[in-house]
Amino acid sequence: MNKTFQQNFLANQVAIVTGGATGICYGISLAYLKYGCKVLITSRKEEVLKQSCTTLAQESGNQNVAYFPCDVRKFEQVEAMVQFALDKWGRIDILVNGAAGNFLVPFEMMSVNAFRSVMEIDTFGTFHCCKAVVGKWMSKNGGVIINISTTLPHCGVALQSHAGTAKAGIDALTRHLAVELGPKKIRVVGIAPGAIEKSEGFKRLRMDDSSGFGEDFEKLLPLQRAGNNDDIAPWALFLASEMCKLHHWINNYS
Repeated sequence: MNKTFQQNFLANQVAIVTGGATGICYGISLAYLKYGCKVLITSRKEEVLKQSCTTLAQESGNQNVAYFPCDVRKFEQVEAMVQFALDKWGRIDILVNGAAGNFLVPFEMMSVNAFRSVMEIDTFGTFHCCKAVVGKWMSKNGGVIINISTTLPHCGVALQSHAGTAKAGIDALTRHLAVELGPKKIRVVGIAPGAIEKSEGFKRLRMDDSSGFGEDFEKLLPLQRAGNNDDIAPWALFLASEMCKLHHWINNYS
């Protein structure tokens, strides 16, 4: 990435990354910090946030990282998180919606509460964060919203009807907001990764032999390997960059 992006091109910018303590969004948070951005990570578990905050600062060499425990299913907590970022740094330039819930379950065994929980974390959580950030800052100042989805809604995967449905909602919301908020200089874009190793979803799939994620899983993929955080972070950097302004809509499927 050092050969592609100018050093400190995100200096003086502020990003909120939900789910930023782990997995794909940890990688995005780290990339933003390395290029000079101030980053607020958020999730429900304060101990994980605290540890990740320390590690991110050490790995990036950028001390402008903070955390705020928040359940994105609860709009009042999201509003408090957004206000914390504004009180601390005075602006919000980038919002990455990456908080997600997932587990393997056959449709016939899935409880109503399980389906509702994933919809609330993924789809409602994305809506809540967009609503709060746009209302409190971006409506008058512009910015970038990056919604993290998956390829699940486009191909259909066994034991994943809840997650695929929730991500389809995120994809639709991304497109609608891109149209509606574009005139306010708010760029709304999406990244839809496939299988990413070391992510929570990937680990859970690998633990279940019935999922098809066995020893030979990578052989089924064109590149003979699953994706990793380093594959996704550059997209998040590009989508936050000035170069991305050349495009009206962008949907990335990695």
